[in-house]
Amino acid sequence: MRLEERILFEDNHLIIINKECGELVQGDDTGDRTLADDVKAYLKKKYNKPGNVYLGVPHRLDRPTSGVMVYARTEKALVRMNEAFRADNEVRKTYWAIVDNLPPKESDVLTHYIVRDSKANKSTAHVKEVKGSRKAVLKYTLLASSNRYHLLEIELYTGRHHQIRAQLKATGLHIKGDLKYGFPRSNPDGGICLHSRKIVFSHPVRKEELTVVAPPPKDALWDFFLSTQER
Repeated sequence: MRLEERILFEDNHLIIINKECGELVQGDDTGDRTLADDVKAYLKKKYNKPGNVYLGVPHRLDRPTSGVMVYARTEKALVRMNEAFRADNEVRKTYWAIVDNLPPKESDVLTHYIVRDSKANKSTAHVKEVKGSRKAVLKYTLLASSNRYHLLEIELYTGRHHQIRAQLKATGLHIKGDLKYGFPRSNPDGGICLHSRKIVFSHPVRKEELTVVAPPPKDALWDFFLSTQER
């Protein structure tokens, strides 16, 4: 889908995009073109900007994950959004995940201690605190089930590396397509069925509450689960 069709919000301070699976939020060692590159090109063309376009990155989404991605268009907005994402409860993030197994409860708060392996780009969730770990907390709610899969809504209370993926694995749940965390097969697009569905925060300049919701990727399974929530 063209970038212009994936813009969820845009003003002088922010631009929020519905990120597709496989897109890089910003540059890494691969040297691959990034979503940030595409957003800069869009802004440069739309506003006829002669020089470099400023674009700040206040948070991250994993490459195989889709959904709400916030970029800052000014340094002031970036500073304030960085502070908001670091603070507790200033940014409320909701994800959808399609998993292989029925969760042990319809809704639960999961608390683990995450250890990050930077070399392997992977995290492990432990039930008890261990050396080098950071506390990770999320709440999941079962929204719907199909014959083979289950849709969870997840509220993040902390922001740790691969937190949702690691915590769900530790609970016996594997996100569809997520080979790194135990699902047996990849998805055709190489992504995983983890979607940043909604974000709520105070606008960094106007100070009004902003709620942004991203439609999930277009495929049969996501379409089915989306239809269960629109009835």
